[in-house]
Amino acid sequence: MVDPGTALAAFAILCLLLAALLWPERGLLPRWLQILRLSERVRLEDALKHVFACRQAGQACSVDSLAGHLAVSSGEAAALMSRLAGMGLMRMESDGPVLTQEGARSAVRIVRIHRLWERYLADRTGVPARKWHDQAERMEHALSMEQADALDARLGRPVWDPHGDPIPDAAGGMPPAPGIGLAAATPGRAVEIVHLEDEPPEVYDALLNDGLDLGGRLEIVERSDRGIRVRSGGREWTLDPIAARNVNVRELPPDAADDRPWTTLRDVRPGETARVVEISHACQGPQRRRLLDLGVVRGAEIVPELVSAAGDPVAYSIQGALIALRRQQAAWIRVESDGAGTAPEVA
Repeated sequence: MVDPGTALAAFAILCLLLAALLWPERGLLPRWLQILRLSERVRLEDALKHVFACRQAGQACSVDSLAGHLAVSSGEAAALMSRLAGMGLMRMESDGPVLTQEGARSAVRIVRIHRLWERYLADRTGVPARKWHDQAERMEHALSMEQADALDARLGRPVWDPHGDPIPDAAGGMPPAPGIGLAAATPGRAVEIVHLEDEPPEVYDALLNDGLDLGGRLEIVERSDRGIRVRSGGREWTLDPIAARNVNVRELPPDAADDRPWTTLRDVRPGETARVVEISHACQGPQRRRLLDLGVVRGAEIVPELVSAAGDPVAYSIQGALIALRRQQAAWIRVESDGAGTAPEVA
């Protein structure tokens, strides 16, 4: 015969398990179903954005391109397109998928939130440029239109994101993409970078590692099948065709070239006197304001004085004060150096 106490305890445990599984909104099953619905919505929105981006860039869009972009099978990509068509957000034409008016509105909303969040990260936080895109990819699915409008007002209604992409306004209006492709620039002319494409991230990282940033200047040396040879800061290098395609520039007047050799403060040896040329445009928001407040302005002299045992941070003499800067911060400061360094003093 079953012990009544044991049966009651088993029944109580079963009730608790069922409650944990089925409790409205907070149970495991409702939460799991919510995650599935969210995942489906995110994929549909990412598919919308992909079709929109392809059309904006004048590139072909297909099931295969969507599958590659979302890292899913061709079957899953085709199912997503069918779902969008069934929702009235997309239709198929002879040259590929085309967004309907409602689909375009939804895509522009997603793009607007993405670019506003990147602008927020650049202006109001110390998040590195390499992380802006991934964080905005998540937030574009989380913010409502009301929250996006509030963020837009808080940022002063910016027109461009930190990569140089136009930010759609609340009505969906968007200025044209700036500049011309780097490959179309005239050899021998000085150009200013007005847009750096942040996808794919590997190419964007390579551009940052080459010292390219929004507002930076280059001189076009020559074009060839191997890429675009450019000069900046007293050095020359070649951008391969894929990297060059991700850079938009505007041509400057013929007398605008400024090819003074510069290095970064990170590479200046202790004892050398370095004069500030500029702060990289990759340094924005609170980080940039802090450097300016510390006296890091054009023409200011900086001397590395003391290196920590680990090599990071380094103490610099700036405007008569000893200031510790990390290597990443020093890499944002472009300088001219006298090259007369001494052996480092280690803390």
